[in-house]
Amino acid sequence: MSCRKRCKREIFKFAQYLFRLITGTLNTDSVEDELELSAVRHRPEGLEQLEAQTRFSRKELQILYRGFKNECPSGVVNEDTFKDIYAQFFPQGDASTYAHFLFNAFDTDHNGSLSFEDFVMGLSILLRGTVQEKLIWAFNLYDINKDGYITKEEMLDIMKAIYDMMGKCTYPVLKEETPRQHVEVFFQKMDKNKDGVVTIDEFIDCCQNDENIMRSMHLFENVL
Repeated sequence: MSCRKRCKREIFKFAQYLFRLITGTLNTDSVEDELELSAVRHRPEGLEQLEAQTRFSRKELQILYRGFKNECPSGVVNEDTFKDIYAQFFPQGDASTYAHFLFNAFDTDHNGSLSFEDFVMGLSILLRGTVQEKLIWAFNLYDINKDGYITKEEMLDIMKAIYDMMGKCTYPVLKEETPRQHVEVFFQKMDKNKDGVVTIDEFIDCCQNDENIMRSMHLFENVL
């Protein structure tokens, strides 16, 4: 099997694992049971409110919560646990830095832990959101310091983290300067007014005019 195919397989395995982490066994026989919200220390918002705030139905939210409760009895996921998930499915590299960035993107209230609401809100955007919503979420991932702009260094940090995560599959012999070279190309394309930062409007405009990015936006739309 080629290195590229192995990479794709590992990414798919991780996506499956993350999906199963959130949805548990997907055993619909027990979906009709009411949620036992008092069984965890963190009590999520009511289903009606989450149903109004997301694009998931009540039944989907019940499935999601049942799996979340089984995997995370405390009701929250900390960053170390999140990193452990990535480490299992990218053993050929070091996923810790990228997992840190991704964790921060899900942790919208920046309290150092992910609640059921955090997961559901993020998943709703990634799986059911509009292209605009998905791109805003992606921009937030790259905007590491959350100042409303993406700098070249921030983009480089994300790019290096991705290469580190893919490990041997990315480098047969990858030169040290390759991530920076890739960032130079992407950044020049996005920074339309050449002021040294990428705004959210520049990011969205560039992505919407990239056929490959647009295809990826629709990848998991109907996974649930």
